[in-house]
Parts: sequence; structure tokens; C-alpha cells
Amino acid sequence: MLNRVGKVERTTKETSVSVEIDLDGTGQVNVHTGVGFYDHMLDQLGRHGLFDLTVKTDGDLHIDTHHTIEDTALALGAAFRQALGDKKGIYRFGDCTVPLDESLAQVTVDLSGRPYLVHTEPENMAPMIGTYDTTMTRHILESFVAQAQIALHVHVPYGRNAHHIVECQFKALARALRYASERDPRAEGLIPSTKGAL
Repeated sequence: MLNRVGKVERTTKETSVSVEIDLDGTGQVNVHTGVGFYDHMLDQLGRHGLFDLTVKTDGDLHIDTHHTIEDTALALGAAFRQALGDKKGIYRFGDCTVPLDESLAQVTVDLSGRPYLVHTEPENMAPMIGTYDTTMTRHILESFVAQAQIALHVHVPYGRNAHHIVECQFKALARALRYASERDPRAEGLIPSTKGAL
């Protein structure tokens, strides 16, 4: 059985990012971006997706966190796509609904080869969680989707606490990605598409 591991290094004048993901891991996570809350969210992604995930980002945090967060998400999406390989034998679709106290996130994913994001969350959230700009959640998902080439629908119908609103999205995303990328024992060697390619 082939290892499903993706490894991407991305270097610009703004950031240096290294990401490695193993889709068939046990949720071992080693993440350091310099943005504490973002590290916490990537930890959720690895642990609840059962992905082994290593992320090391050095970014221009003296400006703000934007480039660090964005470039990490781009590299993560590229690594995820690489790890999927030819997508033979996977379920392709996955969904998960996760509550976190007063907040609820509903996530549905299609590992389609076509990037598309639909994202809704409560308005008037607190603007910051530590050094994390809460408007970046959508941008993280946009960046991830663009590189992973997946269709992703994320809906938070309600929630009050910004920490909870963001965290339940990452937990639900982790589970939906896990379910979609897992191997279907009834479809071994088959591409889950009538087109014959994803």
C-alpha cells in the first residue's frame, strides 16, 4: 500500500514554510507558525483528522500575521493534494457537524479536483483571538482550497464566542477531510468519478 504523504516547502521574501502531512497517520502534530491560536487550530486539524502533521513557518510577524497564516495554508493545501495522489479507492465525499459549547460548524467536502469555497459564519465576531485576526479564517480556507483543489462548504449557523466559532470549524474540517480521504474497501483501485479522473 502506497504511503500517502505530502511534503511542500514554500519560500518567498515574506515567509519560509515547510509542511509535511501523512493522511494515514495517528494524529501526531508538531506545528510552529509563531501565531499561537493558528497553531492551536492546525493541531485540531491533525489530531481530529488523524493526520500526522508537521508545520514550520518563519514569517514577517513584525508586519502582521497575514502572510504567515496565508502562506502556511497554501503550503498545507498543496501538501494535502500531493498526499492524495491519484485518489484511487477513496470515499471522495465527507461531512461532519461539530458543536463546541454554544457554537456549531457544519462542513462538507468533495475532493473533486475543482476548487470552490462556500463559507458562512456569524457576523460581528470579536476581531482578534490573541494575535489571530478572525477575518483570516475564511482566507485560510480559500488558500487551502485553491491549492488542495477541493470543493468545501463550511457553515456556522450560530455561535457567540469567537474562539469556539473558529475552533469548531477546524474540528469539523478535520473530520470531513478524514472521511473523504479514507480508503473505501469496496472501491479499491477505482477512481470515484464517472469521468475516470479527479
